[in-house]
Amino acid sequence: MIRIGNVKIIDFHVHFYAVPEGPWPPQPPHPDLAEYSRRRDRRMAQEWDHGTPEPPARTLAEEDALADRWVAEMERYDLERIVFVTGSSNANMARQLRRHPGRFEALCFLRDPAAPGALDELKRCIEEWGFKGLKLLGPRVDTDWDDPRLTPMWEYLAERRLPVLIHFGPLGKGGGVVWHKHISPLSIYPVARRYPEIPFVIPHFGCGYIQDLLWLMWSLPNIYVDTSGSNQWMQWMVFPMNLEIAFRKFYETVGPERIIFGTDSSWFPRGFAYRYLQDQVRTCRQLNFREEDLELIFRHNAARLLRLG
Repeated sequence: MIRIGNVKIIDFHVHFYAVPEGPWPPQPPHPDLAEYSRRRDRRMAQEWDHGTPEPPARTLAEEDALADRWVAEMERYDLERIVFVTGSSNANMARQLRRHPGRFEALCFLRDPAAPGALDELKRCIEEWGFKGLKLLGPRVDTDWDDPRLTPMWEYLAERRLPVLIHFGPLGKGGGVVWHKHISPLSIYPVARRYPEIPFVIPHFGCGYIQDLLWLMWSLPNIYVDTSGSNQWMQWMVFPMNLEIAFRKFYETVGPERIIFGTDSSWFPRGFAYRYLQDQVRTCRQLNFREEDLELIFRHNAARLLRLG
């Protein structure tokens, strides 16, 4: 069991593996792309020895059972909290927060922040259900970040200083999105500069746009990086890249106070991606990070954004 000083670990990036309510994605992929995605899945399973994912939860009873399995995982690995960034719906995720208080946290997931009722949904998540922030998928949001229709949302988030986690970079698996006006973290720069009260968390080390994210974090104090995922995008860089280089670059650029641990865990039987935690802790220790640096990265930075004390 991995121990970090005297603190328990918070995983800031976990998916609740359930079938989304409503049509998602909007249209089924072309059969050739679907087959290509399946081949990529099989290859990744062989490379990472992840096994075959169980089907996602489809009913409330299955979601309750899934949440109970996550509590068991937290006890097995002695985790303080896990933060769910997606689920079947925000309402169903709120149900699990009520069933397991003090175990789970959640971010409100909005597919389209410009859609009618999106701001009301965000307010309901925060004010009624106890969610701690917002999750967006950049390459799925066609509305410009600085569109006036989003201004009330940004102002609401800024007033409450709520964290916003935005996925940038490639989205999906083989056949997924690799081009979009919001593919780079730099696309959020005008809004992040206008609202420095909002902590923006960019997962997966920027997911292939590591230089863009480093520039963004150097420029603005309200940008955070989350370390989650297999980070297999590193093998596609035209320059050498691995966990050691990534951690060192962000540490040298902004220090440990804006680096947040996450795994991108989702399905069972894998459950909590303990291997990712092992790899990241080993890398930080090999880089001779101080113990207090590790406490910031693997617990305190997340706790500060979640206001856990």
